[in-house]
Amino acid sequence: MDKNTIKAVVSGICGAFTAAFGWLGWLVVAWVICMVIDWISGSAAAAAQGNWSSAVARAGIWHKGGMILVVLVAAEADCVLGMAVEHFPALSIEYTSLVLPVILVWYIFTELGSIVENATDMGAPVPAWLTKLLAASKQLAEQQFDLLDDPDNIDDTPKE
Repeated sequence: MDKNTIKAVVSGICGAFTAAFGWLGWLVVAWVICMVIDWISGSAAAAAQGNWSSAVARAGIWHKGGMILVVLVAAEADCVLGMAVEHFPALSIEYTSLVLPVILVWYIFTELGSIVENATDMGAPVPAWLTKLLAASKQLAEQQFDLLDDPDNIDDTPKE
């Protein structure tokens, strides 16, 4: 196969994926890639330090399994909220998705932070600003639901 054919196939696959799943699908792909890199880099960091353990590696897999469950719950919450909004016209709001994207972004930045920690444990120099950027991004995603902690922040003025 020549380069143009390969490019066309890859473009077609990416286009079909985007048409089917949109930007949310790419968030899921990014999260899964980050989980895999984190698990591999965590194992490499432990091996580099001479303390790799199959029990710890299994615990990491269980941890990732728990994250998958949380993502499934977030997806289900978005589905239920979307159906509720659709069937309660008095709400007069438009809802597509909120919980799942915020959870995915939060997990992605959590994983990226862990990958940077693993790189540090393997001896790689990591600029302090990168660690701060990842932590701030994770916190920003987390703050998207601070509204739920303070009901006084909710704008309950009627929509026109």
